Amino acid sequence: MNIMRSIFWDGNTSRLRAGWRLVLQFILMVACLAGFGFLAQQFGGYAIRDPLDESISILDSAAAVLSIIVSVWLAGRFVDRRRFADFGFRMGRSWWIDLAFGLALGALLQAGIFLVEIAFGMATVAEAGWPAEGAGAFTASMLIILLSIVVGAFAEELWNRGYLLKNLAEGLTFRPFGRKGAIILAALFTAVIFGLGHAANPDAGTVSTLALMLAGILYATAYVLTGELAIPIGYHIAWNFFQGAVFGFPVSGYALDTSFIATDVTGSELWTGGGFGPEAGLLGMLARAAGILLIVAWVRRRHRKVGLKEEMTKPELLAG
Repeated sequence: MNIMRSIFWDGNTSRLRAGWRLVLQFILMVACLAGFGFLAQQFGGYAIRDPLDESISILDSAAAVLSIIVSVWLAGRFVDRRRFADFGFRMGRSWWIDLAFGLALGALLQAGIFLVEIAFGMATVAEAGWPAEGAGAFTASMLIILLSIVVGAFAEELWNRGYLLKNLAEGLTFRPFGRKGAIILAALFTAVIFGLGHAANPDAGTVSTLALMLAGILYATAYVLTGELAIPIGYHIAWNFFQGAVFGFPVSGYALDTSFIATDVTGSELWTGGGFGPEAGLLGMLARAAGILLIVAWVRRRHRKVGLKEEMTKPELLAG
């Protein structure tokens, strides 16, 4: 009986073991998605299309985002026995500085990709600027795109890094991995999940999936070195917004109708990523690799050292 109990129950923390916590959170997420999705349809959820995926509505996207946020909060509070802040939202001054760095880094790397493609004849600018006619509609569209990207990045980072990676890191601390090995394995696993999660996107393929796994490694690196989601969220927002709404590239296979610059990509798909967007090309992969190095350099400069946050595997639990 004790052996059977130990399969499900962690006596040291008086909680379900990490694997079962993940299963329960996933069930909660699916249940929330069914409920919120039903409400979205009842309120005419198909009237306004999501700018990042026109096959679904704004309300459908909102339902998916709310499902992640609500299920993580419920699982965190009543199954994990954690505060929501423990998933990467200890929002002191340092957190906001890291968020600003993530935003700047994502924008800088996308600008670098754009300039290289223009300089080497891989892309040309068809038109650019704020339109004189229809400025109001253009502004409204840009705001909708920005909002969609912000909430989407927040939800993806909360679930993939904040909840999934954190619980996996706790659950894999047994021999021979230890705490550092558990964090590394959890980071790699969530990177694979992140890549596979985009495998069904338009124009996706093996290369784009591997490229998104590299992106997952970048986000995980920022999380495990800081213990916070500030850099991953900031980077994720800026990378997607500048990629699609500023420079006019497809965002993970989705081409936006509105962008500040209309860019015609004519270069080799190997370098540009073709219809999936720069993140599936060699330029995008090089930018991600540079991003990882710059994140490490930033953490070293800010904290005078670089190391995995082993306290991620040592939860401070709520009482009761």
